[in-house]
Parts: sequence; structure tokens; C-alpha cells
Amino acid sequence: MSTLNAAEEKPSYAARIGLDWADQKHFWTMLTAEGKRTRGELKHTPEAIEIWAVELARAFDGRPIALALEQKRGALVAILSKYAHVHLFPLHPTNLSHYRSSVCASGAKSDPSDADLILDYLVKHPEWLRGLMPDTVETRSLQFLVEERRKLVNQHTSQLQILIYWLKQIFPQMLVWFDDMSTPLVGDLLQRWPQLPALKKASKKTLDKFFRQHNCRSEERIQERLDEIGKAVPATTDAALLNTADLCIRLAVQVLAAQRAGIAEFDRQIEAIYETHPDRFIMASLPGAGPALEPRLIAALGTNRDRFESASAMACCFGIAPVTESSGKSRWVHWRWACSKFVRQTLQEWANCSIRSCGWAREHYDKQRGRGKGHHASVRSVAFKWTRILFRCWRDRVAYCEERYLKALRKHGGAVAAVVGKPMPVPPAVQWESCGGFSKIVELSS
Repeated sequence: MSTLNAAEEKPSYAARIGLDWADQKHFWTMLTAEGKRTRGELKHTPEAIEIWAVELARAFDGRPIALALEQKRGALVAILSKYAHVHLFPLHPTNLSHYRSSVCASGAKSDPSDADLILDYLVKHPEWLRGLMPDTVETRSLQFLVEERRKLVNQHTSQLQILIYWLKQIFPQMLVWFDDMSTPLVGDLLQRWPQLPALKKASKKTLDKFFRQHNCRSEERIQERLDEIGKAVPATTDAALLNTADLCIRLAVQVLAAQRAGIAEFDRQIEAIYETHPDRFIMASLPGAGPALEPRLIAALGTNRDRFESASAMACCFGIAPVTESSGKSRWVHWRWACSKFVRQTLQEWANCSIRSCGWAREHYDKQRGRGKGHHASVRSVAFKWTRILFRCWRDRVAYCEERYLKALRKHGGAVAAVVGKPMPVPPAVQWESCGGFSKIVELSS
């Protein structure tokens, strides 16, 4: 697979192809090195794509072919990536939309015309495209796992809100008795007694046994819960509402239990891959990252060191670099929107955690707050500084050393280094633990 941009490899390509993908079939337009243009369509089946790729290899004697498409991940990309003679150049859909507006006054759109447009973009502006650079199997596994885990956590949160909604209708006492509705204790209780009348009919012996089986050992706390149940009054007696709520609560509890188990399995697989990843020592040296964020940082960076030309390029890609716009006498600064929101969130979460474990990060944060900036803006400013450090560590394959960084800041007259005397103590050793669908850091005793 190519690691250079399309402009750098332009002379070596036997043909260039613009492909507009869809769920059922794909339209393509090809321009050979001799200037011959052809069009066609391709069914979205592994067999049809394989036949097409093999025919391209035969037609051009295995010479490389540049193929641009509006995807960098998916079934089509996975299939085409198997062929060494096909060099993929992902094109962001927004960029293509802007390009369409600039060359087509009507803005008309169709699949065949989009294939022509993608090819035109590839031929006329190859310097704007970067070849798809796949990472190692381990890194790509982490990328898929952390992304799908995030989706599952979001689904878990949405399902939890559904449960809370129905509890407010018929069983609001549960929201007072328990702080977290996602725990196995709450789930098992609602699965067994989804309504207050059923719970009140249970004997004290049964309830006492139930709470003890769910790690409730305090006699005082158990008796307090029994008294609360005895005093509770049903919120409604509407049979229609109760019947519907009963079904919805039971289903919500079952879904939440399955989601918790799924998230725990994701955590186990992420941890297993991360523990043996060659870049683990870099991420483990970053203050405040911890076992929850370190795999996400590896997934964001990848392992291909040719991916980013500079720290600025990485900051722009991650959405951390500020964007300055001006018109006339007006000038405003905002944060980049065209980026992976999950990656940017990862950088910001790490920056926020580093404030509590890194001296210069805390000083920089306080300095931004002293200028009147809000919490989130100050955290993003810390993330921007961390991005430059992270790039150097990642590119050079070296662990972060705060003493060395502060020494460099003092050498160049850094204002923060002048304030920070010594590095903050190293955080205690941590281990990975899944808690309510979210990984948390547990300090290990020395």
C-alpha cells in the first residue's frame, strides 16, 4: 500500500480510477496513462470486486493503479486492500461536496457523475490526497474495539435513560434508594420485582437474603432499606400504565445486563491487545492517561510514522488546533469541526486528567483560566500543548520524561517552566477495572 501522496507517485500509475460507492453497486470512471477514459459499474459482492481487481491487474501487467473513493473504512475498502496493485486514496465527502459546488454551478449529483468528479479530483489535485496507510493487525484491532466499545457505551446510556423514564412513571422510589441504575443489584431487583406492590409483598427474610447476595453486608443499611420499602406508597394504580411499564422495565433491565457483559468483554480484549502492543511504553509514560485512555491514544495515532508530517498536521487531524477566521475587520477563533469527534474527546479527556498529575499542565491550565477562559477552552489549550509532545514521543519512539521536557522549556525560556520547580510525583501504579460499563483506574497498594 502506498505511503506517499498521490502527487509524489503520479508518474508511476498505469491508471487512475474514481469510484462512487453504494450499498448495492458502485460506479467507476478510469483514466489510463495514455489518456483513455472508460466507465462502468460494479456489483457490491466480494466475487464481483475480486474479478474486477484481477482484470485490472491483467490489463496493466500488475502495475500500480490509483483509486480514489469517499471511504477510508468499510467492506469495500477491506476487500480492495487485499490487492497490492490497487493504491487507495480516501476522499472526504465534504471536500467532494465543496469541489462539486466549485465546478458545477447547478450542484447536480448522480452516481456516474460523482465517479467522474472523484477522478477529476484525483487527477487535478493529487497533492490534496494521501494514500491509505493501514496499520498493524494489533493496532487496527484496537481501533475497531475502542470505537465499537464507545458505541456500545452510548447505547448503554440511552437504554439507561429509557429505564429511568419508566421508573419515574410507576416506581420513582428506586431513583431515590439507589444512585446508579446500571448496577447488577438494581437490575436483578427490578427483574424480580419490577413494581413496588410486588416488592412490598416480599418477606423481610427474602429481601435480606437478596441484599446479602449482592454484597450488602451492613445490618444497619439493610434494615434502612427494608424500612423504606415498607413505608413506600405506589405512584399510580393505573393498570394500563402498569402493564406497559412492567414489560418495558423488564426488557430494559435485560438489555442493560447484556450491554454490561458486552462492555466487559470489550475491556478484556482491549486490555489483552494493549498489554503486548509495542507502543505501550510510550502511552504508559504519559501523565494522567491511565489504562482507560492509553489504548484509545494508540488507536488514534496508529503505528505508521509516515502518517503525519508534523505536530501541527497531527493537531489539525485530531481537531485540537484552533482555526482563525477573518472577514473585513472581524476576526474570530474556533476549534476545528472536521475531525474525528471521538479522537478529539480522547485528547481532551487525557488533558483534563493530566492537570491533576502534571505540574506544568496545571500551571498552563491556571494561566488560561486567569486570562478569563472557561474550563473547556483551558483544557483544549492544554491538549494542544500535549499534542506536540505526543507527536515527538510517538515519532521518535521514546517515552515521555517530564524532567527532560522542563529542562528544554527552561533552556528556551518557557514561562511555565519558570513557575514549575520540580515535576509532580509519579502517580501510583494502576490496574484496569470495568465498572458499570466504564473502565476506571484502581490504585495498587505499594
